[in-house]
Amino acid sequence: MALVALALPIALVAQAPPGRLASFEVVEKTIPQLQEAMAAGEVTSRQLVEIYRARIAAYDREGPRLNAMVSLNPKALEQAEERDRERAAGTVRGPLHGIPIVVKDNYETLDMPTGAGSLALGSFQSATEAFQVTRLRNAGAVIVGKTNMHELASGITTISSNGGQTRNPYDLGRNPGGSSGGTGAAVAASFAAAGMGSDTCGSIRIPSSHNNLVGLRGTRGLASGRGIVPLSHTQDIGGPLARTLTDLAIVLDATVGHDSLDDVTVRSEGHIPSSYRDALQPGGLKGTRIGVLRSMFGSVPEDNEVGDIVRKALDGMKARGADTVDVTVPGLDDLLRDSGVINHEFKFDLLDYLAARPEAPVRSLDEILKRGLYDDSMERSLTTRSRVEKRDSDDYRRALVKRDALRNAVTSAMEEHRVTALVYPTMRRKPAPLGEAQPGTNCSLSANSGLPALSVNAGTTDDGLPIGVEFLGREWSEPDLLKVAYDWEQRAPRVPPFSTPPLVHGKRPGPLTWETANDTLRARFAWEASTAELTYDVTVTAIRPDDLRLVALQRGASDQQKADAFRGILFRMVEPGSLRGAGTVTLRYPFREELNRGELYLRAYTREQPLGTPRLAIAPPHSPKEVK
Repeated sequence: MALVALALPIALVAQAPPGRLASFEVVEKTIPQLQEAMAAGEVTSRQLVEIYRARIAAYDREGPRLNAMVSLNPKALEQAEERDRERAAGTVRGPLHGIPIVVKDNYETLDMPTGAGSLALGSFQSATEAFQVTRLRNAGAVIVGKTNMHELASGITTISSNGGQTRNPYDLGRNPGGSSGGTGAAVAASFAAAGMGSDTCGSIRIPSSHNNLVGLRGTRGLASGRGIVPLSHTQDIGGPLARTLTDLAIVLDATVGHDSLDDVTVRSEGHIPSSYRDALQPGGLKGTRIGVLRSMFGSVPEDNEVGDIVRKALDGMKARGADTVDVTVPGLDDLLRDSGVINHEFKFDLLDYLAARPEAPVRSLDEILKRGLYDDSMERSLTTRSRVEKRDSDDYRRALVKRDALRNAVTSAMEEHRVTALVYPTMRRKPAPLGEAQPGTNCSLSANSGLPALSVNAGTTDDGLPIGVEFLGREWSEPDLLKVAYDWEQRAPRVPPFSTPPLVHGKRPGPLTWETANDTLRARFAWEASTAELTYDVTVTAIRPDDLRLVALQRGASDQQKADAFRGILFRMVEPGSLRGAGTVTLRYPFREELNRGELYLRAYTREQPLGTPRLAIAPPHSPKEVK
């Protein structure tokens, strides 16, 4: 896999804001909280943009290097100031007034290029703007910048020739989902209040699952796709990713509805409530009948890690008053098979899109391939889609028929069992390591049927990775899905990623440094929390080089009287025959938490003391505890 990392233009990289800005913290702030702070005069929209840009500067290309952003809006500060002037004059457009938002790089914007993850389109400046972007601006939102995405939205790990590989802020060695993975990572890292993605087969829901967010794929026709670079015009739909369902509902209110230039949105008329926030009431699970779609939990042992977390979540939903029942959709596997139409539509949809935009630097998928303007990892999938010879075919028509049959079968099963929603894992597997394929997607059920699906957090793996659970409903049942999911959301506060903590005076916190020693060891450490890197310099004292077998970094309870006081070796710090070791190690979850609790220590093993010398605890001073 070719990993490309293009730098933001220097003029667009935000510098850390001084003084006053450090007094207002944006991390994990909801849209209502930000709105209240602006109304109270605690912060302005311009200052919010500066703070979010400072976080992008600190964490996107430095520190954890999330690589979630591909461009910053050069007019964002000017636009935020205009929202501030409107507020001062007594005009507040609504709950998004002055709120910073990020959008996926396949949404057309007048003030930034629209690359869609492709090097071929990286400099393409559209003369028009996506309908949903216009709606956001009309609602008062300020677009901070655009986020990286899987190339041409054709994958779920978010690597592209235009933006490189985006990292998961919960584990920097794993992918953030896709194709809206840049939005997922950016919102999780508090680079903005919320963000926009698009979903053709899981591209909103998968990043939501991987980044402990909420994300909705609406009923087909709920929101306009005009101005979004297409992957499949009959499956594409744009929508928000957010840290809370309240924020998601606020963005939904601003972006859904009829677009006179997008015929499919006619279907939404009469189906959109006055506000989706009305569905967010306590007790939404009580008395609600939920169907458990066991066939979507997987059938191999590798699926059990995620499946067990979702099954535990279902137990939690029952404890909150839900009534669960197993549901089977007759012939589901066959109906899902070959009912997707991305391969049939993509080549021709992109051709039509580019033909309508003569300013675009390429004219077709074939040209992109011939010129090598793609990440090497994309060659197989793009070549396969380029080989489709005609728009209409027997296979395409059969897929469209199957989609209708799938929707009817799912709806009939829901009616038969009298359930409000079907529930299953958003993904059957946790985020895969960078450079590896991501198995376990359940994206097709919603995407191919056109039925709405909402992904929310189900829990966390033992190694600290978020896992999503998906609620799927009937057409136009988005308020019902929000209702039950909101009650589930109330069980616990959202856990932010370890890698993007609050700034200190507008900058990324520096490493914690300390020294510690006992009769046999002397050590100096530096702990970089945002990258989970522990730098060490360990010296052995009072032991002969020929007597030393090993100095190890180990796990164990701080209280040596506990049964688990002694646990396994994590790293070898000093090797036999030497009295000093230095280097840097990366601590995965839960070892980061154990470091903060004082449950990591050094111990020397010698020939004279084969069971180890007295241990040396290495907890950093005044370090915050990480919460699982």
